[in-house]
Amino acid sequence: MKSKLIASGAFAWLAFAAIAPLAAQESGESKPDSSKAAAAKKKDPDPKWYAIVGGDVHTGTGGVLRGATILSKDGVIDAVGYALELPEGTEVLDAKGLSVYPGMVAISASLAVSQGARFLAEDDLHMRCCIDFGKSGHAHQGPLDAELDLVLAEQAGLADPQSDLRDAYDPYSSSLLMTLAVGITSAEQSGGALKLKRGEIDGVVMRERFLSSFTWSSASSGKTQLRDKFAGAARYLREKRDWEVRKEKEKDLPEPSKKGVDAKSLAVLEGSARAKFNANDRDDLLGIARLAQEFGFRPVIEGCVEGWTVAEELGRAGAYAIIYPRQRRDKDENVVRAGGSSIENAAILHAHGVQVAIGPSANGIDLGGISGRDLLHITVDADFAVRGGMSDAAALAGLTTVPARILGVDHRVGSIEKGKDCDVIVTDGDVLHYETLVQYTVVAGKLAYDKQKELLFAHIRPRDLKEGNIPGLESAPSESATSGPGEQK
Repeated sequence: MKSKLIASGAFAWLAFAAIAPLAAQESGESKPDSSKAAAAKKKDPDPKWYAIVGGDVHTGTGGVLRGATILSKDGVIDAVGYALELPEGTEVLDAKGLSVYPGMVAISASLAVSQGARFLAEDDLHMRCCIDFGKSGHAHQGPLDAELDLVLAEQAGLADPQSDLRDAYDPYSSSLLMTLAVGITSAEQSGGALKLKRGEIDGVVMRERFLSSFTWSSASSGKTQLRDKFAGAARYLREKRDWEVRKEKEKDLPEPSKKGVDAKSLAVLEGSARAKFNANDRDDLLGIARLAQEFGFRPVIEGCVEGWTVAEELGRAGAYAIIYPRQRRDKDENVVRAGGSSIENAAILHAHGVQVAIGPSANGIDLGGISGRDLLHITVDADFAVRGGMSDAAALAGLTTVPARILGVDHRVGSIEKGKDCDVIVTDGDVLHYETLVQYTVVAGKLAYDKQKELLFAHIRPRDLKEGNIPGLESAPSESATSGPGEQK
């Protein structure tokens, strides 16, 4: 009898469990699955698609795709090729008859740094900054690099040492507009890499403090001190590797102490930073190359005026060189050996395996009436390298891929490839030609600069306005980008 009661009770419970969901539906209660789906949809918004259609795409990897399409999803290149299916709602930039290149990377750019509205008065005769951090002022004037800019700004109380580059970035600066108009989409700041977004600050910092500055002294004591720092860091790494092998067997074995180990040298040898030197003399360049070979790191050498005389040694060291092709220096007549500057410097270094980045003589934007040697004319400096024997492809790499490698962001910028950020420029001719103008600049899959819509540049060789024929942004339904063989995905 007792077992019958238990069985009947179980049957009643099962019946109730089966009827309850039906009753809930009839009473208008929503399904749990539908609420989860709605929450998931809110969490994952629809992707933003952007396409540059019909241009001659110079990928930066050696290939040119005539009349191809670049399709990006949420600021990242999704496909490059022909006959691509464009999702519904894709923003389309018509680049037919134009050339498409990777956005340029300004290495050793002089950027003014400040915090909020605290900045020095602006000098109307000389705006030395590439991007005007802190509205319209700058910390100081002079041919100082970006890392020193930051130090001086902190000492002057213009910047909080703990502040982030993102907090100091001004996305509405007029200098930013001029930088984008040249085709520069990324720049070095304080040894890190910034993406030059307009109107927003999210994602502007790609990498912080990757370049670490070292001084190569001409005095023997200075060279000895630097070598001792690297030797101490190398010794610590050897001891740490040995400790990691032995610690499993010897439980009480203490970890090696970092006391007395130079943090900058250690970061370089660990690969979390890259050593940057400023040197021009043959003897200094040889010393840096041999130091790098001894301790196994790849140096970045800015200036490198006499690099052409020791190109083989620099190539063996795997050095990067930041070259200013228009820089001139007379040979020391007290010595017989080759020396001084050479217009062939960049070409000779490149031929010996040195990766060459190209910069202008003035690393900012000069509005003082003496133009032609600043960031606004960075491609002209590349032309001087070509005049000295460098190939067009190597000169273009000196403005794009090589600076990106130096800053440690070549996995994101520097070339047009699937998986990289959609930072591209659209020009009306060969980007290295002095008459070529940038018509559009796209940063992270968004149109950041349209020449025809900017007051400063619209009057310079305006685009054809007949019958409303102004190439630009338009929202397109699903369509296929036209024709050509193959597809790169």
